[in-house]
Amino acid sequence: MSNLSNTASDSIKDARDAIRESAAAASAASPDIAADLKALREDVGRLAAQIGEIFAAKGGKVWQRTRASVDEAVADAQGAKAEAIDAVRDVGDNLLGAIDDSLEQRPYTTLALAFGIGFLFGAMGRR
Repeated sequence: MSNLSNTASDSIKDARDAIRESAAAASAASPDIAADLKALREDVGRLAAQIGEIFAAKGGKVWQRTRASVDEAVADAQGAKAEAIDAVRDVGDNLLGAIDDSLEQRPYTTLALAFGIGFLFGAMGRR
């Protein structure tokens, strides 16, 4: 048993020595690790700032192009709207002119057509 007890005692002593050496190595490396972490934080901060600047510069250009495209589309839509309104007015004027001409030339035929169209709309509305 004495042998077993000496071996256990030696193992415990070796473990204590290893712990002390590990603690000393960690203490010695601690300032280096802290400095590395500080440098890493600074690098990440600079990188974030650079990315922000890139997004600000590129984003501004993209926004300007998008805004110009939207303004152009709105202007085109307003132009198309004005053209559509003019076309509807022209069609309405032409239709009224055609009805007036038809009433003067063929009053009974025009009345019969109006009656027939009214009947068709009424029948479709009931369904």
